[in-house]
Amino acid sequence: MADLVETAVNAGNFNTLIKAIKAINFTETLQSPGSFTVFAPTDEAFAKLPEGTLESLLQDIPKLKKVVTYHVVFGDVRSDDLVQIDEAQTVEGSIVAIESANGKIKVNDANVLKTDILTDNGVIHVIDAVLMPAMVAGK
Repeated sequence: MADLVETAVNAGNFNTLIKAIKAINFTETLQSPGSFTVFAPTDEAFAKLPEGTLESLLQDIPKLKKVVTYHVVFGDVRSDDLVQIDEAQTVEGSIVAIESANGKIKVNDANVLKTDILTDNGVIHVIDAVLMPAMVAGK
């Protein structure tokens, strides 16, 4: 099996996420032996951001780091774990809400499209929206 970064690269639909991970020098962390869970927005999810948002984030590395690390949770949190919890602490430090109903899982307002893509050092869950920590979203 490959690590989280290699798995995301090989999937082919996380190019924007990989670009952001590299921009904040987070690649090494996500390739380390520690166990992580990544809620990975697809390239389509990034495309749904308001015009200019992604470009602005790529110019503001501290803010981009908050956004990227808000998608990462410590530990190996699989789908059977997600249905039992209602929140998770992110690497960024904030909490994401986890909601499970009618066989569907949501993280904040993002729908989980695919669960349990296993890697050497964690698991990826594919989501259809980019999660924004409150501090970055200006809420």
